[in-house]
Amino acid sequence: AFSEAIARARERLWIVSPYFVPEEAIQTALMAASMRGVDVRILLPEKADHRLVWLASYAHADDMVDYGINVYRYTSGFLHQKVILVDDALAGIGTVNFDSRSFHINFEVTLWFTHERTIERVERMLEADFANSRPTTPEDLEVRSFGFRLIAQAARLFSPIL
Repeated sequence: AFSEAIARARERLWIVSPYFVPEEAIQTALMAASMRGVDVRILLPEKADHRLVWLASYAHADDMVDYGINVYRYTSGFLHQKVILVDDALAGIGTVNFDSRSFHINFEVTLWFTHERTIERVERMLEADFANSRPTTPEDLEVRSFGFRLIAQAARLFSPIL
């Protein structure tokens, strides 16, 4: 369902997840959406609750920035919502993180909404969340310490089981 939603995006694709450890097919779909001109934004927590997943998430998110995808870090507390907003047509809210465990192992649920008013409310909620976030810039990637990048890439090795 998520791959299909990402593939259908034409103007906007906003994703919020506390754990962003996407498998290759999802990464490819996100990069393809960005390449076709979709406003792809990923909102992730600044604060960690699971250190290993948080570090792996940094490694994956940094790759997204390299492909022109806008990655934001939520700075007003811990972010634990799981939301996807596709154009003005579809909003998904549920328990599914963007990771293999949620997609293939855990029993997760997402409710999909097509009602215009619901989509508008989700859009306003996410706009407020983006306003309380900081974007990750290419310059941010350049100034990250070698040690942090090394640890994040090492954590990424555990992605299939996170």
